Order: sequence, then structure tokens, then C-alpha cells
Amino acid sequence: MQLTYLFVFSAIILTGAYFIYGKYVFKKFKINNDNLTPSHRLNDGVDYVPSKPIVVLGHHFASIAGAGPIVGPIIAITFGWIPAVIWILIGGIFFGAVHDLGSMVASLRNDGKSIGVIIQNNIGKKGKRLFILFSFSTLILIIAVFADIIAKTFISNPGVASASILFIGLAVVFGFVTKVTGHRKSAFLIASIIGVAVMYYFVYLGMQIPFVLNYQTWVYILLIYAFIASVTPVSMLLQPRDYLNSFLLYGLILAAIVGVFVANPTIVMDTEIHVTDENLGYLFPVLFVTIACGAISGFHSLVASGTTSKQIDREGDAKIVGFGGMLIESFLAIISVGAVVVLSRTDYLSRLGEEGPVPLFADGLGNIISAMGVSEPFAIGFVALTVSAFALTTLDTCTRLARFTLQEYFEDVEQPIGKKLSQNRYLSTSVVVVLSVLLLGSGGFTTLWPIFGSANQLLAALALLTISVWLIKKKINPTFVTIPMFFMFTVTLSSLGLFAWQNFQKDAYVLSIIATILFVLSFALIILAKKSLTKDVEVRKMA
Repeated sequence: MQLTYLFVFSAIILTGAYFIYGKYVFKKFKINNDNLTPSHRLNDGVDYVPSKPIVVLGHHFASIAGAGPIVGPIIAITFGWIPAVIWILIGGIFFGAVHDLGSMVASLRNDGKSIGVIIQNNIGKKGKRLFILFSFSTLILIIAVFADIIAKTFISNPGVASASILFIGLAVVFGFVTKVTGHRKSAFLIASIIGVAVMYYFVYLGMQIPFVLNYQTWVYILLIYAFIASVTPVSMLLQPRDYLNSFLLYGLILAAIVGVFVANPTIVMDTEIHVTDENLGYLFPVLFVTIACGAISGFHSLVASGTTSKQIDREGDAKIVGFGGMLIESFLAIISVGAVVVLSRTDYLSRLGEEGPVPLFADGLGNIISAMGVSEPFAIGFVALTVSAFALTTLDTCTRLARFTLQEYFEDVEQPIGKKLSQNRYLSTSVVVVLSVLLLGSGGFTTLWPIFGSANQLLAALALLTISVWLIKKKINPTFVTIPMFFMFTVTLSSLGLFAWQNFQKDAYVLSIIATILFVLSFALIILAKKSLTKDVEVRKMA
């Protein structure tokens, strides 16, 4: 079978889903451009900034993508590439896109606040605090995991580090220029064309001036950058960097498509499905936890309700940003699968163990892109740079989101330290960075990824629970949300239970305890949601 067929089939399915199932979901959420968005009502020039749809899509897509839809699917292929593709398509359409759009719309209707605040409004204050503790823990895990991934990528490919630093400087200049020129379409278009052209030139320039530092130094530099990105106005660094970087990923997707058509590679890997793996465990629930961002990810709910909802200009923009952004990410996950199925299963497993998923993806896709006439080393470097650029985007967005959640947790606390944490973005961001450094000291990617995957997917189940309760209280039939919710709870609670037991047997007590705490927290939120709905029904009966 030719890889071209897989790409074309997936593109048709995802595009059709946007116009057919997406239309149904849009109506269910009652999206209406007459509703004034929080970005206009609460415009503060720092976090709440009304922005063009293409800019918000760039920020949102860059933030939710990261390395997740690349790392997760490539690892999950261990069970077979066919189950991975099936879950990416079904999960992305019926689970992830609904989850992302629902989180975004619910936030738009609640002053652009996070899922935690929406829980408070619909389930209660205890529910809010439990969820914020859960989401804050997940964000710290993500920051630590991605700081480790980026630092190691910079060490293995110093040219990627140089280009990434150049990108940051370019983003600041682009942000300043667009602010000065205002909302004039012609000026923004010209600035975008020049900005994207310079960015692609920096890909080449970065390879010529490699920047070499050790692992520890890179970790500290990355976290200092994340601190700065978290406290500066969103329009100064975060938004323009994400917008420009999104063109890197668009370029990568386009190059992958053209490269596949030119090279016309054959799928070499067998179609056998493996129910168990000695390292990962059982296909259920591990496959659904490992693929994560390519199909559904709880982290997306934090982005959608944390930074993206504060930038939406018109409510209708949420369609392409929330629903469409997830489907684009699902296609990126399909590309990730395509980058490795051109290998035999034996080669795939040996190289995955030796090199890891990111270099495997870069080499596989780089070889395909080189069929267009681009030199193979440059193509591989371009792919590696794109992955690291988006991992860096996830890092700075997560730091900002962790700051938001910490501030929201303490916003109604009277103690002086609580007030300072809720109001001072510098202090709250410092707490986030320090905790991330401490967590990194306990282990790197290999140690933290399994617990991150389980926590991340359970976060998605909790977000779906919140959206379901919100819809029920709005007297909207939530079946299209509750079915994904029940499935994700089954998957993630099973995964956490297995993870806690396996680590207990290995004497990894810290990870076992963390998994157990997350398990208990999720049950507590389920009970609180049930009580809230029961109370609501009783009130209606009395009325």
C-alpha cells in the first residue's frame, strides 16, 4: 500500500468531519457572533486582546501541537499502525474536536476564565479547587517534560538552538511592528510575508551558526525564557511567536504532503496488531493514553480556556480555532505515523529504543521531503527545528497557564500571601518555574512521560465532565459530550490504576503515590458533579 493513500484518505475524512459533524456541534453549542466576547469586554492589553482569527489559530495550534502529536503516535505504533490511525481519526473528530471547542465556548461564556472557574460556577468551589490542583500538577509535569525534550534536542542539534533564539528576536520585532501599524489589513499582510520569509531564512542561518551549551545551562535558559514569556503582554511575544511559528508547521505539513506525492513511498511496516508490549503494557488502555494530543488531550482544554478564549474576536471564530485546530493536529499525527511506517517493524523498534521518537520522526520525514530536491541533512534539520519550535511554544504557554491557574486558586483567599499570588504575576510565575526545576530533578522524559500521559488524558475526561454539567444546566442535550467523557474516564482511571500498581511493585513509590492521588481527585470531582446536578434537579422540582 502506498503512503499517499493513507494521507488522502485521512485528509478527506477530517475535512468532511469539519463541515458535517462540525456543523452539528456548532449548533449544539449555540455559537453566535452577536455575543460580545471577553477579549472586548475585558480588554487589558496583556491577556485579553481581541485578535484576527488567523493569529489566534496560529497561537492556539502552535500551543496545543508541541511535540505531543509526534511523540505520542510514534510510540503508540508499537501496538500496530492500524489501531493508531483508527484512534487518531475517530478520537480527533468525536472526542478531541468536541472537547477543545466545548472548553473554548464554555470559557467565552464565563469571561474567558479557565475550566477551573467554570467548575466553580457549575459544580462548586470545592470542585474548582480540586480541578485547579489537578490541572496545575499536570502543567508542571508538561513544563518539566518539554524543558527536558527541548534541552536534549538543542544539545543533539545546536543549529536548532541557534534558529530558535533568532525566532524569539524576530517575534518581538514582529509584535512591535503589528502593534504600531494597528489593524490595517495591508500592513499586517506585508508584515506577515516579510516575517515568514525571514523566519525561513533563520532556519538556514541557524544551521550555519550552531550554539553549543550543556544540558543544565539549557534548562535554566529555557525556564528563564518561559518566565519572561509568561509575564509580558501576550501581543508582545507569545502571540506573534506562535503566529509566525505556525507557518513552520504549515510548511512542514505542506512539504510532507508534496514529498509523499513525489517520493510515493510504500508502507513497509506489517499490519499486525499487538495486544501487549513488554515495556508499554496492554493496548487498552495504553494506546489511548499514549497517542494523547493527536486524538484528545486535556492540556488543550487549558489552552482553549486559558489563553485562546481571551483573544477570540468574534464567537464564530471559535469554530475554526477550536474544532478546526484539533483536526489539523490530527492530520499532523497521521503524518507522524507516515514518517515511520516506511520502516519495517524490526527497524522501527530498534531505532525507537536507540534514538527516541523525535529523531526517528525527523529522519523519516526528512528523507521523504528530500525527494523534492532539498538536501537530506537540511530537510532533517528543518523537521527537527519545527518540532523543537513547537515544543518551545508549549513550554511558554504552559508556564502562562500555570500562572493563571495558581492565580485563580488564590483569587478568593484573604491571607496576604494568597492575595499576592493571585494578583502578582511575577510572584506566581516564579513559583511555577521553581516547582518545574524541582520536578526535573526527579527525572527526565522517560520517567515523567507515562505519568504525564495518564494525568493529561484524565484532565480531558474532567474537562468533558465540566462541559457536560454546563450543558445540562443550560438545558442542552449533552450526549455528544457524555459518550466521549465516559470512555475517557474508563481509559484513564484504568491506566492510572495500572500505573500506580506497576510502580509500587518497582519500588517507585513517589510515582505510585502521584498516580493514586490523581485517581482519588478525579473520583472526588465526579461525586461533586453528581451532587451538583442532583441539587439542581431538586431545585427545579421545588420551583
